[in-house]
Amino acid sequence: MTRGFIGVEGEKKGRRRGGNFIVRSALYLSLIAGALIFFIVLTVLSSNNLMNLDKTEISNVPSNILPSYSTCSFESFDGQTTLSGWFFKCEDPITTVIVVHNTGDNRLQFGVNMVDMIEGWLDNGYNVFLFDLRNSGESEGDISAYGYLEWQDVIGAIAQVRSISVTTDVVLYGIGTGCTSCVIAYDQLLDADLTEAEQLEYSDDLLKLGFDKSYIRGMIFDSPAKNSDDYIKPVVTQNEFLGVITQHFVPYAIRVSTGGTEPVNLVAEISRLPVPVCIIYGGHDTFIGADKISQLVTERNRLNSGITTSLMVPGAGYLESFRIGKDTYIDTVMDFMTSFFIKE
Repeated sequence: MTRGFIGVEGEKKGRRRGGNFIVRSALYLSLIAGALIFFIVLTVLSSNNLMNLDKTEISNVPSNILPSYSTCSFESFDGQTTLSGWFFKCEDPITTVIVVHNTGDNRLQFGVNMVDMIEGWLDNGYNVFLFDLRNSGESEGDISAYGYLEWQDVIGAIAQVRSISVTTDVVLYGIGTGCTSCVIAYDQLLDADLTEAEQLEYSDDLLKLGFDKSYIRGMIFDSPAKNSDDYIKPVVTQNEFLGVITQHFVPYAIRVSTGGTEPVNLVAEISRLPVPVCIIYGGHDTFIGADKISQLVTERNRLNSGITTSLMVPGAGYLESFRIGKDTYIDTVMDFMTSFFIKE
């Protein structure tokens, strides 16, 4: 009887232990699920914060300071967003420079001080096109996507310039996230000299544009990142709750909300561009990382040293190179232009 009683008690204890294990497991799983839901909600909220930026108004520049220009209203490549810009033209132009600003800024990326660079371009025979990306300045649009949607605005700007300028090509000048916008726009365009069979792989909208990659004659990059997501991660870390953790997920959420675009390896893309490239960055850039940009310059020179120009401005942080080293900055850009883009 005693053995039977002990056996029953042992069986009951075993059931209790088994029941406790199930309860504990359910509790742990509930905590994990709760934490996962919390971080998903936090990621969504953070991505919404980053994408729903207030428009930055254009600096109030006196009309007697700006060179003569014409206002433009045109459609982004998506056919749903109306954009606004200024077109500065000169006599017998060589090419047209299209400035693509950083997220959260507008066509006058460097404020009134951009006038000196605009005049320099015009004096040297280059048209200039400044415009506001979506959700910036005077352009339409409700969200900013750090280049993952703005590439369509760049293609729209190229199409607009092609319709109003006598030049037969353009030079893209990307600043901050504008670098991502320019690189994706270039990648989306048709390769030059495609056969009819190869053209069938592209959308009708791209085919109707009437121009391909060869229409982009060169590029200027101010503060290009190693990866397109690298423009988003520091903003999350600095401004969002638990950003140190969510920085790894917010870029993905933004990309998903824009149609699932993959991140862009900017080092690989810029290094291999078959056109002249100028890279400018600050030597004290802790946002993108001056060391990472330096690696990009090294890789670019390894592959295309003959058509590459670069400038590192000592003491300048992220997007501070123009303000801190304005004269050197402008001279570098003008030397680049006059070295590679001249009358044929």
